[in-house]
Amino acid sequence: MMSNGASSPDIIAVVPAAGIGSRMQSSFPKQFLTIGQQTILEHTLAPLLNHVRIRKVIVVLGADDDKFTGLAVSRHPRVITVTGGGQRAESVMAGLQAARGVHWVLVHDAARPCLHPDDLTRLLAITATSKVGGILAAPVRDTMKRAEWGRDAVAHSVEREGLWHALTPQLFPLELLRQCLDRALREGVTITDEASALEYCGYHPELVVGRSDNIKVTRPEDLALAAFFLTQLHNKENA
Repeated sequence: MMSNGASSPDIIAVVPAAGIGSRMQSSFPKQFLTIGQQTILEHTLAPLLNHVRIRKVIVVLGADDDKFTGLAVSRHPRVITVTGGGQRAESVMAGLQAARGVHWVLVHDAARPCLHPDDLTRLLAITATSKVGGILAAPVRDTMKRAEWGRDAVAHSVEREGLWHALTPQLFPLELLRQCLDRALREGVTITDEASALEYCGYHPELVVGRSDNIKVTRPEDLALAAFFLTQLHNKENA
């Protein structure tokens, strides 16, 4: 199935949403906190469901999740759910097992509600030229410090030239990501994002410049910032 001709293959998105978000100091998972009239997760899913090249969105939920079915988006015809594992890599793997019939898969954090449609389109465009895939990322602008081992004190500054903040979505060939994640899990490697699984297996994903307002809601103060960015985005779309 093709959405925009032979150069634009369809893509399945996987959104791991099984985490509990302990740093948010909330009584329930952070992806179900609200910004305006919608949950963080609903904001996160919107640009994926609005993009013509995303065939299906697989939302990976915790085994005891009882909130997602109460959201209208849970009944969207292109949304399916699966049960995740105890760590992110296991949840992503569960999503990959449910992905069928496409060459490319996109993985996006459930708590990144401010994805700009232009960034998504620019990332998806690499399917025309890349065999390995790539990630949205933002060049580091701030001075970086390395802490001393075991205590909160500066050991030395880190040269920021060539450093990037890894963002999501991250886009890879489905089978390649599945193979790399499977190997990393079997060999007990700590996987912090999907790109790190490919890196472990010797691949070099592309860096696609993304907007710095594509923040991950991790701490309570991030909610107000995300609300501001979403307001700005919606104002531009409606202008």
